[in-house]
Amino acid sequence: MAKVPSLLAIRPRSLSSKVLLLGSILTFAITLYTFSSSYSFRISDWSSILSQQRQHNSCTPEQWSSGRWVYSPTSDLANLTSPEQALSLAGFEGCAADREYKWHLGTDHEELWDRFPKVSSYRWVPSSQCDVHPLNGAAMVKDMVENGGWLLLGDSITENHFFSLSCLLYPHVRATPNYTENPYFDRAWQQHLYLSPSSPIIPEINMPEGFSIENTPLVSFRRVDLLLNGTELDTIYHSSAFSVESTGLDNQDPKSLFGDESFWSLSPSEYMPTFLDSPPDANYGTLVVSTAGHWTTTALPAFYDEDAGESAGFGIHNVLAFFKVAMRNWAGEVQDAITKYRINGGRRPKQIVVRAYLPGHENCHNLFEPTETITPWVYTWYNWPWIPDFNTEFQELLSSSEFPDIHYLPIERPGRLRPDAHASGDCLHLISGSGVLEGWSHYIWHFVTREVKQKDMM
Repeated sequence: MAKVPSLLAIRPRSLSSKVLLLGSILTFAITLYTFSSSYSFRISDWSSILSQQRQHNSCTPEQWSSGRWVYSPTSDLANLTSPEQALSLAGFEGCAADREYKWHLGTDHEELWDRFPKVSSYRWVPSSQCDVHPLNGAAMVKDMVENGGWLLLGDSITENHFFSLSCLLYPHVRATPNYTENPYFDRAWQQHLYLSPSSPIIPEINMPEGFSIENTPLVSFRRVDLLLNGTELDTIYHSSAFSVESTGLDNQDPKSLFGDESFWSLSPSEYMPTFLDSPPDANYGTLVVSTAGHWTTTALPAFYDEDAGESAGFGIHNVLAFFKVAMRNWAGEVQDAITKYRINGGRRPKQIVVRAYLPGHENCHNLFEPTETITPWVYTWYNWPWIPDFNTEFQELLSSSEFPDIHYLPIERPGRLRPDAHASGDCLHLISGSGVLEGWSHYIWHFVTREVKQKDMM
C-alpha cells in the first residue's frame, strides 16, 4: 500500500511553494488556536475572522434553541464564601451596572449560596447545525461601536438582561446612572452603557463619524412593559380594530381598561426617534424588545372573567385577543418608522428583534440543576402557563412580509430548562452568570451580525 506523506514531510522545491506551505500551516494553526479558546485571542484576530466568515455562519433561532446544557465549570471553587466570588464563578471580570448588584448576581441571600458554584457551571451548547463564534465581550463592544449598539425595551426581565450585558462587556464599558451614589433613581430610569475611555481595545475600533466615547451609548435600557403607552392601548380598546364581542365579555359594561396595578410604558413615538437618531446622541443598530409578563387580568381588569375560573386564568384569553390586536398596531408603527427613516436618507443598519418572553418556574429554589425537558405546569401562577400562547401569537404576526425589519427570536427554550437559575427573591427573575441571560446576548449578537446580513444579501 502506498505511503501518504504527512504535511510536514512535504519538501517543496521552489521558494514560492515554501512560502505558500508556510502560510497554510500558519493559517491552520491560528484557526485551531482561535476556536479552542473563547477568550484567548485579540480583537484584531476577531476582526479578520468576522470579515472572512461573516457570510458563512448560520444558526437559526430554532437550531440555537434545540441544544442542551452541558456541565462546564470555569472555577475550582467548591463553594461560595463571599459575594465577590460569584463573578469569577460566572467568568466575569466585573459588572459595570450597580443597581441591585447582589440581587442580580444571586448573592443577596446567604442561605441560598448553596446553589453555587453549580448554578454558574453550565454552558448552553446549541444544535450541531449551528455555526456560531464563541461569545466574546470585547468583540461585541467593537461591533456595537462600528455597526450600532442595542436599545433594550421591556420589563424587569429585560433589566436582568441589561445587567448581564454590563458584566459581559466589562471592563470595556461604564454604566450610568450610578445607583450607589444616587439611590433615588427608580427602576424606570433609563440606564446606559458607554465605551470606557480606559478600554484597551479603543485603538482597534473604527469610530463612526460623530461618535463620542463620553456621550454616545452602546447599550441602553428603558422600562417599557407593554410596548405601547396607556393612551394608545385605551384607544385600541375602544376602536373598531378590537371587537369586545370576540372575548365573550359584555361590551355594554363601561369598564376601565386599566386597574390599580402599576406598569411602566412608553409610546413608539417616544422611543423610535431615539432608536433612529445619529451620533453623538445615539448610535443604535438593533432594538431588542420583549413583552408578555404584564399582559394580565390584574393589569388589564377589563378582561377579567370570574366565570372562566382559575383553570382558564380568569379570562386570560381575552387579554390574549387584545394583545394580538395591540401588537399588530405596534409592529405597523415601528416598521413605518424604519421605512420613513430609509426614505429620508437614513443609511445606518436598523433592525428590531423580538425576544420570546420567558415565564418563571414553580418551586425553583428547590431545584439545583437543568432539566432535559420543559416541566409541565401544576399551578396557574400569574399568566405563566399562557406565556407560550402570547409568544406564538407574536411570532405568527411577525412572520408576515409586512414587517421585514422586525424579527422574532423563539430562543426561550434554554431558559425553560433552567429552573435553578432564578434570583433569590422569586422564581421569575434570573441570575446573571447562570448562562441564560448570556445566551440571549450570544444569540442576538450572532443573529444581527450574521443572519440578518445574510438575508439582506439574498
